[in-house]
Amino acid sequence: MLDRTQPDENQNAADIPSEGVPEHVEDKPAPQGWRPLNWLKRAGQFFFALSFSSLTRRIVSLNLAGLVALVASILYLSQFRAGLIDARAQSLLVQAEIIAGAIAASATVQTNAITIDPDRLLDLKPGETYGGSDDYSPLDFPINPERVAPVLRTLISPTKTRARIYDPNGSLLLDSRNLENVLRFPLPPVSAEKPGVVERGMVAVRTWLNRGDLPLYRELGPENGNGYAEVGDALQGQKRSMVRVNARGEVIVSVAVPVLRSRAIHGALMLSTQGDDIDQMVTAERLAILKVGGVAAAVMIMLSLLLASTIAGPVRRLADSAERVRRRIKTRVEIPDFTRRRDEIGHLSGALRDMTSALYSRIEAIEMFAADVAHELKNPLTSLRSAVETLPLARNENSRARLLEVIEHDVKRLDRLISDISDASRLDAELQRQDAIPVALRRLLTTLVSVANETKLGHDVAVETRFEGRSPTDSFAVTGHDSRLGQVVSNLLSNAQSFSEPGSKVRLTCRRVRGEIEIVVDDDGPGIRDDALERIFERFYTDRPHQGFGQNSGLGLSISKQIVDAHGGRIWAENRAGPPDEEGVPTVAGARFVVRLPAL
Repeated sequence: MLDRTQPDENQNAADIPSEGVPEHVEDKPAPQGWRPLNWLKRAGQFFFALSFSSLTRRIVSLNLAGLVALVASILYLSQFRAGLIDARAQSLLVQAEIIAGAIAASATVQTNAITIDPDRLLDLKPGETYGGSDDYSPLDFPINPERVAPVLRTLISPTKTRARIYDPNGSLLLDSRNLENVLRFPLPPVSAEKPGVVERGMVAVRTWLNRGDLPLYRELGPENGNGYAEVGDALQGQKRSMVRVNARGEVIVSVAVPVLRSRAIHGALMLSTQGDDIDQMVTAERLAILKVGGVAAAVMIMLSLLLASTIAGPVRRLADSAERVRRRIKTRVEIPDFTRRRDEIGHLSGALRDMTSALYSRIEAIEMFAADVAHELKNPLTSLRSAVETLPLARNENSRARLLEVIEHDVKRLDRLISDISDASRLDAELQRQDAIPVALRRLLTTLVSVANETKLGHDVAVETRFEGRSPTDSFAVTGHDSRLGQVVSNLLSNAQSFSEPGSKVRLTCRRVRGEIEIVVDDDGPGIRDDALERIFERFYTDRPHQGFGQNSGLGLSISKQIVDAHGGRIWAENRAGPPDEEGVPTVAGARFVVRLPAL
């Protein structure tokens, strides 16, 4: 913690009081107001740290990739563009029919006056002219260009479209573009400059966006009007529209209608949009989409950074804490607690905290075990050293024999301690390394009782067994390690036999208690002192007044408790109540050890 009472070494000289200031004047701390620069600095450091986070970059990149794909698909498959093209084609068709009607009414050639017979006029077929071809000279045009030009210029100029009139043979009669250039302004000089890289790139992007499956538009000569499919159909008496893309990626919508008069086809009128007519509206729409996409991208980046801060920040803090745990293994380091979060980060935090707690508990247990081992080994070593140093000073054979007996006793005690310590130290590793399997306690207990009755473990004490299950074939199955569970039962039977009088019996009962399997070992010994009921499971603790000192290592029950705890069970000791004595005081009939394991 920072000591707030100490002066700040980094403060400016202006903040240090001068010598002229009276000593009795107290220094008042400067008011700490809201400092926006500090907040901006901290926010900048936070986002700078986030920007270098791999997880943050991945989150932002993936979110932006999805948004870019969405915007690109909208730009490429815009329904606005398709609807605009359809509407433009329909309007051009209506406009072309009106202009074609005007041309047919006022601009066709009339050589002489013709007497019209209404009955014959009704018998005319499509393509036939009234009066035959005798009145038509090959040098005359069906449509007079001089009369068409003013009408065409008047009708086309406000529409910003291009009009071309073809004769029945497909030859070009009039082009509003050429007409406009000749009458209004001279043609601009041909520029020899090639388009730049940026312009070529924009053209390529626009062509890719607009092309799709549309055909390419090519400018044909004045004699190739039939090269346009819509013109060819119009000369056959059918109106048609086409959508194409030119070399600059601009959409060209063109329509062609026949010029009819008296049901005779005098030519074809073709209207087409200018190169940037539709593209300007489509470009404006796409710019609007890009603006919306840009705003959405900014919002998505901010939300992605906030999301990353809730993921990358806690993960980084957990990683830093785990690194501190690795470096400062002897000092307890607290892992940040995010368990209130109902997500994977909270689960990870809880798992790391539990793992760290178990690690520290294991370290403390190892340290305590090492201290206990050192203490227990020091006693026989001290006795052995004293006996060895005294042995040369012994004056008679009796003293020497007693010293040798002490030496032999201490050596056996050391051997027993080392064996039990080695078994206890390997226990955790073996339990973690081996996989738990189903264990049938009926078969295991039957085998252990049979061995105990045959060997009696150095005592004339028999063992009886009884099973209280659902049926005679109940196997009393649990999940665990059969060798270690057998070690627990062997330790309990050996302990009960060692406290029992010769000729007595030890009773082993196995039963089901709700969802657990209970193993009970009863003896008829002196029982356990009340103050030792919990301590008997401590390491190196032994309470055997009837035996000499050093006959037991005090690790048997401690190892048994460690094995039972590793199997998720419980073990405890209690005294069996006997009949009251003459004064009515309850007596102890013997000791009882109870083991409960989760049933399979």
